[in-house]
Amino acid sequence: MNLRRDVFQAIADPTRRAILLLVASQAMTAGAIAANFDTARPTVSKHLQILTECELLKQDQNGREIFYHLNPKKMKEIADYIEPFREMWDDRFNKLEDIMKNYKPNK
Repeated sequence: MNLRRDVFQAIADPTRRAILLLVASQAMTAGAIAANFDTARPTVSKHLQILTECELLKQDQNGREIFYHLNPKKMKEIADYIEPFREMWDDRFNKLEDIMKNYKPNK
């Protein structure tokens, strides 16, 4: 059975989010990524497979090693989806701040 996954299913898992944070600053091998977790390496490999299928990670082969790095274009898809919600909450907090500035408690 071939499951179709999207970026939001991929980032739903805390381990996969942690992997994305790890490779955000530098490309890493599967072994280097797995060394940061207290789970079996095949478990981390499965997470890497899902992130790669969803195109959140890209693979580059250097000799015998495969390095995983962040795919900024797919991360932008997530950011673009979240942006209207961020703007809505910024607006609400700004309105609340204005109300609180003008608030005078009864004595």
